[in-house]
Amino acid sequence: MKTGSALREDALAIWEAGVAAVDSARLVRGNLECTTDKLAIAGEEFSLAEVDRVIVVGTGKAGAGMAGAVEECLEPILGDRLSGWVNVPADCVRPLKRIHLYAARPAGVNEPTEEGVAGAQEILKRVRSATERDLVLVLISGGGSALLPAPVSGISLADKQDVTRFLASAGAPIEELNQVRRTLSEIKGGGLARAAKRAKTIVSLIISDVIGDPLDVIASGPTVETYDSSQQALTILEKRTSSERHPPSAVINWLRVSDQQHVSDDPFPSQVRNVLIGTNQVALQAAEQEATARGYRVISAGSKNAGEASEMGVSMMQELFRQRDANAGDNNPVCYLSGGEPTVTLKPSKEPSEEPRKGGRNQELVLAGLAWALEKDLQRIVLLSGGTDGEDGPTDAAGGYVDEEVRQQTIQLKLDPQEYLAMHNSYPFLEETGGLLKTGPTHTNVMDLRVGLVAQP
Repeated sequence: MKTGSALREDALAIWEAGVAAVDSARLVRGNLECTTDKLAIAGEEFSLAEVDRVIVVGTGKAGAGMAGAVEECLEPILGDRLSGWVNVPADCVRPLKRIHLYAARPAGVNEPTEEGVAGAQEILKRVRSATERDLVLVLISGGGSALLPAPVSGISLADKQDVTRFLASAGAPIEELNQVRRTLSEIKGGGLARAAKRAKTIVSLIISDVIGDPLDVIASGPTVETYDSSQQALTILEKRTSSERHPPSAVINWLRVSDQQHVSDDPFPSQVRNVLIGTNQVALQAAEQEATARGYRVISAGSKNAGEASEMGVSMMQELFRQRDANAGDNNPVCYLSGGEPTVTLKPSKEPSEEPRKGGRNQELVLAGLAWALEKDLQRIVLLSGGTDGEDGPTDAAGGYVDEEVRQQTIQLKLDPQEYLAMHNSYPFLEETGGLLKTGPTHTNVMDLRVGLVAQP
């Protein structure tokens, strides 16, 4: 019977197997091939005799790994015919020979910055220079929306920051957040592809961090034709407005006077190809294989799980207890897997002087599970939840885990999980009890992966 650290080690190994399967460099290598006379991108071949330049641009938390793999595959053949610029978080920056990795925001601050605006303008400049003898290769991954801000005329960066914070604090799902972002952007919603319209071809390699993998939502669809309207954005903002929380008035006013659809009069470039190369389902399947290899009977909830993080944590913990009770005399350990991405609806602080709250959806999820089980016991159970990008909210943790050891620490330290949950302050709680999951940047991003284990009796 595995308990304690051995059970935690299994949970982490299963989670890591899922993350490894969607390693961004691995995914890109599987879609690129370059010889002395031809270049193949996702199965489409181009004669290098007809190509002057390959211009690489991109955005997202997986950008560094993707760009590194592009250089590895193409630079030995193309040399200085290869160039690029990719907006990434600051902790993902590293030197490459031909592609510049640009710090578009600080680590752990998932909102647009002035640096991001400058990087977005540089990307637009580069793709606008493309000719009919140039290929534009776009690398897109989750987190790309905040890393690639290009506000429309009449909207400031501060306005974009305010509306992003408003929607995030209101618990808006990524679909709503990105629809508003697209409406307020020159580069999202197909804007990048339109800027590159003179290129021979535009190929986007995309790693999805969105449930259902809708291409227009991933990084707000910079190479996807969309038909957003100001009225649709207004409807979203009005739905999320409450007596305690209001969207920025400048954005509301701009949307009200902008009565035309957010789409150019020019036809959308016909030479655009969007290729999905990595998803949460891929990670989930790899985690299942690892769990099976370790002797677990796997129950998978699939990759499309959404909702409030705290509610999901309680639901998962209840399922683990059901499995433990149902298999009291069974020698088969159980692994319960779940993919997707929950949200956290923040409660406004009552006092301006309150200490800052720190946490993320994965940390909140496992803390809620612990709170439900605190008066019971977690013998033979571990629940782990982590963001596959290694970044959970504005923290240096990927997520967290809870088990009997964390429960005992909670009791010994006389901590009240409900008190921390009420303030969405999961990080300091898990830090004190030893339940934080820290991995550093993983250079990929396919939402979250949750692993619940029940050891044999």
